[in-house]
Amino acid sequence: MGHREDLLEGAKRCLLEKGYARTTARDIVAASGTNLASIGYHYGSKEALLNKAFVAVAEEWSDSVGPRRSAAEPSDDPLERLAAVWEEVIGAFEQSKALWKLQFEIVSRLEREPELQKALAGPQLAARHGLAKSFRAIDPEKDPEKARLVGTVCQAMLTGVMAQWLIDPETAPGAQDLTDGLRAIMAGDD
Repeated sequence: MGHREDLLEGAKRCLLEKGYARTTARDIVAASGTNLASIGYHYGSKEALLNKAFVAVAEEWSDSVGPRRSAAEPSDDPLERLAAVWEEVIGAFEQSKALWKLQFEIVSRLEREPELQKALAGPQLAARHGLAKSFRAIDPEKDPEKARLVGTVCQAMLTGVMAQWLIDPETAPGAQDLTDGLRAIMAGDD
């Protein structure tokens, strides 16, 4: 691995261990075994490196859930597939807790840091497409609008569910709660 890749890996580790605001350029250098000048040379700034590292960490998490790992097949009942993916996501909460804490820290910084907001705008659509593929096996290439819509709802649910797990894991919803809740909403029974 070269300095560029070493820096990215070091920045990812620092983000998950220290968070965005508390990670310094010296932390990244120590974690990557590189030098301070390498940050500017390869990424332009510490912030640009951290933004890229955050996107990479989020993409790695996204790649770890869904049809590749889920017991549910794309032809399964949509709610059952949803339940299987939620089982994965919630089951991996403890391992991904640092990422979710980081996500909420990042969101709290967006208004003050327009460059961070710009860095995340593009990957957000890709994330929605990935969620549509994971939760409902929708191919964004074949049906981009359906993938966008389903991904938007899944992203909203995911953010809310993970916030509940951070706040109070004892009362946070499980996969079956989410599936039963959606089933009740769709049934429209009063």
